[in-house]
Amino acid sequence: MDKDVKERRKAPLQTPTDLGSNASRDITAALNTLLADMFALYLKTKNFHWHVSGPHFRDYHLMFDEQADQIFATTDDIAERVRKVGGLTVHSIGEVARLKRIPDNDADYVDPLDMLAELRSDNQAVITALRETHALCDEENDVATASLIENWIDQAERRVWFLYETARRGAPGH
Repeated sequence: MDKDVKERRKAPLQTPTDLGSNASRDITAALNTLLADMFALYLKTKNFHWHVSGPHFRDYHLMFDEQADQIFATTDDIAERVRKVGGLTVHSIGEVARLKRIPDNDADYVDPLDMLAELRSDNQAVITALRETHALCDEENDVATASLIENWIDQAERRVWFLYETARRGAPGH
């Protein structure tokens, strides 16, 4: 009995999958990098939510909060997908910092229009990374991850659209 318990405690954390070890490794790496990007984008969006000021404060404050909530909601889905394909997910803020591609913004003050532009650019970078990961999933026949990614792309495109339209100036004469 003690031997069985000890063996179970030593059991590997890799969830069984039929994707194959190379596919599991590559998809895990891509998803963990996306996860790090999403955590970085979430924190930057919340940073701007907390520090926005000016005549459009309420609108921007609420939009940033809504977008941050949506971004954060994807983090659990991404991490759980990593586990489902047989991988291990990020373990710490340090690991997120090493993997992320979204740049930090530690400025004490950022103009609200610059916030909109920066978040638009960051979300566009996430879309590019999502499309690259989708292509990898297609190559490896991981239809479940690809399907989730399609929804995340749609959400990110909506964020880009809102950020773009919010920052736009009206056309002359309108």
